[in-house]
Formats: sequence, structure tokens, C-alpha cells
Amino acid sequence: QVRVEESGGGSVQTGGPLRLSCAASGRPLGSYAIGWFRQAPGKERDFVAAISRSGANTYYADAVKSRFTISRDNAKNTLYLQMNNLKPEDTAVYYCAASLNTYRFGSYYSDGSRYDYWGQGTQVTVSS
Repeated sequence: QVRVEESGGGSVQTGGPLRLSCAASGRPLGSYAIGWFRQAPGKERDFVAAISRSGANTYYADAVKSRFTISRDNAKNTLYLQMNNLKPEDTAVYYCAASLNTYRFGSYYSDGSRYDYWGQGTQVTVSS
């Protein structure tokens, strides 16, 4: 059974950093393209970032580009989302999702329907 689990959420002040981690079990992490999504209260779930199976390719939402970095260590079966210069509008529950799709990497993976497994989410709160 595949399981995806996020960790590392918490509270931080505006401008501060936070690093989220995502672990996947059931198959080697390298089997999946991984995406991060977030959902703020009363809003729809939004795409944040995605990374290809090898880690060679990444894709970001415009709102986080240059502030967030997605990376992965397949040997440790762990993936990271480094978030810098956080803003109050980044406050949301952040979800890690794993995709078995083999479609060419790119904006295709900004759509949540491309993902097969989801974590329970981790709360990130940015205070001003």
C-alpha cells in the first residue's frame, strides 16, 4: 500500500523560512513525480511546485517562483520544499502528492488530477 506523508509545517513570521518534507512508502520514491499543493481556508486547492522522478526537472507556480525550491533525495526516499521569504498569503495546508504518470514533465503536473496518492497535509501559518 502506498502512503505519502508530509512533515515540517508550523508557524513562522513574514520573511522567514520553513522546510517541508515528504516521504512516500510502498514503492521507491523515484517511482513518482511529486507535487506540492496548498489550500487556504475557503479557497480551492492550488498548485505550488512539482519535480520529475529523477529530480532533473522542476516546475513552479508563479506565486512561489524564486522563493520556493523543490528537491528530492531518492536515496533517502525523501522530498523537500524549501520555502523562503514567506508571506502571510502563503498560509495554507500544504499537501504532497505522488504521481505514477509517465507523461512528459511540465505544466501537466500542475493539475491535481494527475496524482495518484495524497498525504494528509501539514499546516503552514505565516504571521505578519
